[in-house]
Amino acid sequence: MDEKSLDILKILEDNARASCEEIAKMLNISEEDVKKTLEEMEKSGIVLKYKTIINWEKILEDYIYAIIEVKVTLSREKGYDDIAKRIAKFPEVHAVRLVSGEYDFQVVVKGKSLKDVAFFIAEKISTIPEVRDTVTHFVLRTYKEEGVPLFVDEEDRRLALVP
Repeated sequence: MDEKSLDILKILEDNARASCEEIAKMLNISEEDVKKTLEEMEKSGIVLKYKTIINWEKILEDYIYAIIEVKVTLSREKGYDDIAKRIAKFPEVHAVRLVSGEYDFQVVVKGKSLKDVAFFIAEKISTIPEVRDTVTHFVLRTYKEEGVPLFVDEEDRRLALVP
């Protein structure tokens, strides 16, 4: 990949709303060149989606996020990719990652309540024949998402200790 394409990606990663005109001015290239490069990257699967980061805690919509560690048993017929693709098809699943360590996958799930997430695990994840074990962690608060801090620096209200 050439440097121009990488520069376009870096700009979009930081600001998905940047227009082709703005990107062209920033990189001192033609707007048509930016459009063509983006079209090629979209077609080849390099650029998959343009995304907005939302601080859900600031609005009335309540969602529960859970991180589920999943341990699986592999067979000749079913490898990691096959199991991951099956898990990824569920609409509740936001991310599936193959990880190192005691568990094989990290699955991020979004639900309306603890009960929704619990039923999802019991009725969908645990019923997959290759799944041996799961551990669920409920997200209590998110401080940073996709590299963006979700908090406002507040004054430290703790009392200073005087020696």
